[in-house]
Amino acid sequence: MQVTETKNEGLSRAFTVAIPAADFDSKVDSRLKEVAKTANIPGFRPGKVPTALLKKKYGPNVMGEALEQVVNEASGKVLKDRDLRAATQPKIEITKFEEGQDIEYTMDVELMPDIKLGDFSKIKVERQIAEIDESEVQKSLENMAQSYKTSTPIAKKRKAKSGDVAVIDFLGKVDGEEFPGGKAEAYELELGTGSFIPGFEDQIVGAEPGDKLEVKVKFPDEYGAEELAGKDAVFDVTLHELKESSPSEIDDELAKKAGLENLDALKEAIREQHGSVFKDAARQKLKRRLMDALDAEYQFELPQGMVESEVEAITGQMEEAKKNGQLPEEDANKSEDELKAEFGEIAARRVRLGLLFTEIGRENKIEIGQEDINKALMEETKRYPGQEQAVIDHYNKNPDAMQALSGPIFEDKIVDFLLELVKTTDKKVGLEELMADDDAPAAPKKKAAAKSKTKAKAKTKAKAKTKTAKK
Repeated sequence: MQVTETKNEGLSRAFTVAIPAADFDSKVDSRLKEVAKTANIPGFRPGKVPTALLKKKYGPNVMGEALEQVVNEASGKVLKDRDLRAATQPKIEITKFEEGQDIEYTMDVELMPDIKLGDFSKIKVERQIAEIDESEVQKSLENMAQSYKTSTPIAKKRKAKSGDVAVIDFLGKVDGEEFPGGKAEAYELELGTGSFIPGFEDQIVGAEPGDKLEVKVKFPDEYGAEELAGKDAVFDVTLHELKESSPSEIDDELAKKAGLENLDALKEAIREQHGSVFKDAARQKLKRRLMDALDAEYQFELPQGMVESEVEAITGQMEEAKKNGQLPEEDANKSEDELKAEFGEIAARRVRLGLLFTEIGRENKIEIGQEDINKALMEETKRYPGQEQAVIDHYNKNPDAMQALSGPIFEDKIVDFLLELVKTTDKKVGLEELMADDDAPAAPKKKAAAKSKTKAKAKTKAKAKTKTAKK
C-alpha cells in the first residue's frame, strides 16, 4: 500500500492511497469461496460451483463488498501507523478502480485535538441550596384543594355565571349530522375553565336552569379529530341545574383523596417532592456553572466538521420550533446573521465540552456499563405505562436511539467525577433565585417579583381530549 499525505493543516489531513490489485483480488476470491459454500445454482452441489460462474452471478455484489472492506482496512491502517485519532468519519473518494490495476482513492479526515488536562481542583463553582419554605407547602395544599373541588346545588334560581358548574345535556351536529363523542347527559361543566370548544361556555353564561340553547361554535383548525377540524358545529344544550363549586377543606379527608393517611403525611409528601425538585434544580445549575468554568478554562482547536454538524442540528431544532409556533420571541426578532453567529457559538461550546468530556473519560477510564444502560432504559419505560416492552424493543433495534440514551449517562458520570475534584462552595438562596434563569436579563428592582421567562416557556398546552366536544 502506498500512502501520500497531501494536506496537513491544523486538524485537517488528506491522503492519497493506492491499494495493490493483488490485495483486492485476494479479498474477492476469499469472499467468493464463502459464497460458494451456500450458493444454490441448478446443476451444481453447494461448494462445487465453478469460480467463473460465481463471478458472473455474484461478481458485482462481491466486488462491492470487497472494495468497501479493503478501503476501510487501508484507511484504518493509515491512521494507526501515524498515531492519528479521527474526530469524524473520513471522507473517501475512489479515484481509480479498474480490473487488474491498483485501486486509488483520496481520504480527507479531521483529527481529534490534543487536549492537555489540567488540575481540576483549581476550578471553583458555587452550588445554590434552597430550603423548603412552609409557605410553598401551603400553596401546594391550596392548589390540591382546588383540584378536589366540591360542588353544591344553588337553591336560588339565577342566571349562570363564570365559575358555576352547569349540569347540561348536549348533542352536537356538523352539517345536520351527529358526530361521535358529541353527546352527553348530565355533564358537569365548570364555566370559565375553557375546557370545551372556544365559545361554547360563553354561550351558557347568562342562561337559567330549564333553558334550552342552540350553541354555535367552530372547531379549531388544528383540532385533534381531523374530520372535525375547522368545521362549524351546532350543539343542542339543555341546562338542568347550576352548582357552586368550592375548594376542598385542607384536612385529613383531602389527604385521603390523595391516597395518604392524614394531613401530616400529605404535608411530608409535599416536602419530599419539593426537596427532590430543589435538588434537581440545584444540580442543573451546578452542572451549568461547572461547564461554564470548563468552557472558559479549556480553549483548543475544534474539528470544523463537528461544529458544522452541530450548527445544522441546532438550526433544524429552531426551524421545527418555528414551525410549531414555539420559537421564543427574543429569537423570532433576531436577524438571520445574528442567529447564525449565535448558533455558531453554541455549537462550538457543545463540541468543545463534548471533546473535553471524551478526553476526561478516556484518561480516567470512565465508561458506561450495561448496568447504566439498563437503569436508564427502565427510567425511560416509566414514561410510557403499558408500553414498556415496545420501548425496550425500540431502543434495542435503533442504535441511534440507544446512543442518544447513553450520551446523557456518560455526561453525568463525568460531571460526578469532576464534582469530586473541583472546589465547591455552598450558598443558601431563596426559591425564586434557585429557579431563576441565569441567562435572563436582570429585572428592575420594582419588578423583581415578576415570573421568569423560563417558567413561562416550560408551560405546555398539551391536554388529553377525553370527549370530542372538549378542546
